[in-house]
Amino acid sequence: MAGEPTPSPLPLPLDAQLCFSLYTATIAINRAYKPVLDRLGITYPQVLVLQALREHPDRTIGQIAERLSLESSTITPLVKRLEAAGLVSRTRDPKDERQVRVRLTDLGEARWRETGCLAPLMIARSGLDVAEVRALNERLHVLNAALAAPREDAA
Repeated sequence: MAGEPTPSPLPLPLDAQLCFSLYTATIAINRAYKPVLDRLGITYPQVLVLQALREHPDRTIGQIAERLSLESSTITPLVKRLEAAGLVSRTRDPKDERQVRVRLTDLGEARWRETGCLAPLMIARSGLDVAEVRALNERLHVLNAALAAPREDAA
């Protein structure tokens, strides 16, 4: 395709690969968050579920999965653990019994508010200021959209 760079014939060293940099940054972020999340008794994927429910208080498992770019089969065990901890409630949709609706409980709402300390932690640990973090996040959104877009040359 015109305008696209020709791939290098030799593999790049790990540190020169964007995918590896993103992977190691994700590991570093999770390690930074871990002490806070351990104190709260939740995992980072569970925080993401709580966040998705905070954005929309009544979602199906499928809607949560779509929002987090995961499979429903990945979300279901997370939601079950959150329910066992009293952070969410699950009910069958009366209009469609196949759908499981998930809502934050009062305790889930409180726990979500406690995770608000994660953003300042990210700023403090990263050495970036708020504007730099926002700019980086915007660039990553552009990258995600480009990689997720359907391609004509895809097999």
